[in-house]
Amino acid sequence: MQRIVRFLAAAALGFLLLILLTPFIPIRVQAQEDPSTHRVQTLRDEIVPNGHGQVYLVKGLKRGDVLYVTVDPVDGNLDPLAGLVHGETDVMKINLAFNDAVNQAFAEGLDPLTILPGFADRHFLVWDDDSGPGYASQFSYSVPSDGDYKLLVYPSPSHETWGEFDVTVGVNAPEVFTGTVQPTGEPFLEKINIFPKLRAVQEITGAVSLNNALPHYPLRALKSGDKVYAYAQALTSTLPMYIRLVDYGGKPLAVGYNNDDSQRDLTLEYEIQEDATNYAVEVVPLTEEAAGPFRLLVGINAPEVLSGEARPTTPAQPVLQDPIPVRVGVKMDQITGVDQKAENFGVVNTLRMEWQDPRLAFDPAECRCRAQSFDLSQFEKFVNGKGATWPEFVYYNQQGRRDIQNSLVVVFSDGRAIYYERSSVTLQAPDFDFRFYPFDTQVFYIRVRQVFPETLFRFEELPGFSGAGEQLGEEEWVIQEQWTEIKTVDNESEYNFVFTANRNLMYYVVRIFIPVLLIIIVSWFTFFLKDYGKRVDVASANLLVFVAFNFTISSDLPRLGYATILDLVLVTTFVITGVVVIFNVWLKRLEVTQKESIAQTIDKYSIWLYPILYFAAFAAVAFLFTRPPG
Repeated sequence: MQRIVRFLAAAALGFLLLILLTPFIPIRVQAQEDPSTHRVQTLRDEIVPNGHGQVYLVKGLKRGDVLYVTVDPVDGNLDPLAGLVHGETDVMKINLAFNDAVNQAFAEGLDPLTILPGFADRHFLVWDDDSGPGYASQFSYSVPSDGDYKLLVYPSPSHETWGEFDVTVGVNAPEVFTGTVQPTGEPFLEKINIFPKLRAVQEITGAVSLNNALPHYPLRALKSGDKVYAYAQALTSTLPMYIRLVDYGGKPLAVGYNNDDSQRDLTLEYEIQEDATNYAVEVVPLTEEAAGPFRLLVGINAPEVLSGEARPTTPAQPVLQDPIPVRVGVKMDQITGVDQKAENFGVVNTLRMEWQDPRLAFDPAECRCRAQSFDLSQFEKFVNGKGATWPEFVYYNQQGRRDIQNSLVVVFSDGRAIYYERSSVTLQAPDFDFRFYPFDTQVFYIRVRQVFPETLFRFEELPGFSGAGEQLGEEEWVIQEQWTEIKTVDNESEYNFVFTANRNLMYYVVRIFIPVLLIIIVSWFTFFLKDYGKRVDVASANLLVFVAFNFTISSDLPRLGYATILDLVLVTTFVITGVVVIFNVWLKRLEVTQKESIAQTIDKYSIWLYPILYFAAFAAVAFLFTRPPG
C-alpha cells in the first residue's frame, strides 16, 4: 500500500514539474529555428596559376555561433588551404610571412608542408587542409566574440595548383559539411580584393601583308571591371587600317577607326562586363591591297595608352596571352620508299609533343590518379569540355592520307600533356635536284606545321628525341646528315626534321658504269681489227646498247628540264659510238674504192684518238658540273 502511495506522489510531482517547465519549451524551439541564426552562403571563385589566395569577409557573427566552412575544388587541380582570422587582421602581413616561410623551407631543402602546421597555428584561429572529400578543406569554429572575421583560401604550398572552387560558409548549419545545402538567410559573405588591380602595358610591332593572316593578338584572362585600351599607329602612309577588340567568338566589342587619311593614329577603349578569356585585339586593313608595318600599344587599366606614349610596364607584365610552348620531336623509324619520278618519299615516324596548359588541369581526387590517358577522339572531347584548344598540326608536305598506327595522349593533373603518334605518311619532295645524278645528295623534309597561329602555340625543340633509326629499310639511300629547324611561316609555327642522303653507288657502278666501261673498252679493241665491216657491226650494236641504257635511266626520273651527269655520260658515249660507226663506214668505203692505203694510214691514228676523245669528253662533263655557279 505504501509503495502505491509513493508512486502516486512521484507521478504527481513529475506532472507538476512538466506544467511548470512547459512555457519555456516553445521558446527554445523558436530560438533554434530563428532564421537570423541559421545562414548559408556559397561563392564560386578561382585561383589562377602563379596567383595569390583569396580573402572573404564573414560579417555579423555573434558569440556562441558555430561557423562551418567548406572549400571544395570544382575545376583544375586546386588543393586549397583555408584559415580563419579576426576581421581586423592585416592579411597582407600574413601573406608576406607565409611566402617567407615557404621560401625559407625551400632554401633549407625542406618540404613546405613540414612548416605549415606551426605557421598556421600561430597565425590562424582555425585552419584545415584536406579534411573534406578529396582535397576539399573543412573546419568548424565556435565564435568567441561578436564581430567580423576573415576567411583566407590559399593554394597548397607543396606544389603548384590552381583552378575554380566553391567556398560554402554556414552559421549554425552543420549540413554545410554534407555538400547538399542551399543558400539561406541574408548575405554575410563578401569577397575582399586586397591586391591592386592589374595594370599593364605591352608594345607590339607587326605588319599587314597580302600573304599573311590577319594580325590577331589574344589577351590574357580579364576580370569584370578591367578596362582595355589600345593604340595603333601605321608606320607608312600607305596602310589604311582599323583596330578592333573581339570576344571569344570573334564578335567585335569595340572598334578604333580613322577616317582621315593624313592621321594614322587609332585608339579604342572598352570596359569588361564579366570575367573573360580568349578576347583579342586585331589589326584589320581597310583594303585588300593594304600592306605595311604598324606599331600597337595594348594596356589593361592603363588609360595613358591612348596617348601613344605609354611605356611597357616593368618588370614585364604581359597584356597579351603568351603562346604556349610546345616541345616537339620526330623520330624517323623507316623509309618505306623514295619515288623519284613522283618526287615524294614515304616514312614511318613517331611524333611526340609536350606542353602545359592550365586549362587542362583536373582534380586528381576525382579519378584517384595523377594522370589520365586518352585516345585522340577522347582527348578532343576532354579538351572541348574544358573550353580549351590543343596544338593540332598537319604534315604540311603530306601527299595523300596519313595512316595513324597508334596515338595516345597523357594528361597530368597540373595541365601537362604528352601527345604520342606513330604513323606512316607519304611526303612531297619538290626540292629534289637531279643534276648530279647518281652522285647527287638530296634533302628530305618532314614538315610539321601548327594549325593555330603562333600567338597561341609555339614550337620548341624536344631535346634528345628527334633522329633517324638505325635500320631504315632503304637500301638505295644512305643518310649523311640530319638536323631540325623551327621557323614561322604565315604566322604559324613550323617544325622541320631535315636529313640529307646520298645514293648507294654500288648499284650504279655494277649495273651501269662497269658495263659502259666494258663496252667502251671492247669497242676500242675492235680498232685492232682490220675488217672494217665487223667494226661497223660491233659499233652499231653498241649504239643500240647505249640507247637501251638511256631509256632505263629515264624511266626512273621525272621529265626534267635539265640534263643530269648520267644523261651526259650516256649521250657522250652515244655520240662517240655514232661517230665511230660513221668513221668505220667511211674506212670501209675507202677500202671498197681501192683506197685501202689511205684508210690504213687514217686508222693507225684512230686507235689512240678513240680513248683521247672519251677522256676529253668526260673531262668536259666533269668541268661543266663542278665549276662554280655563274
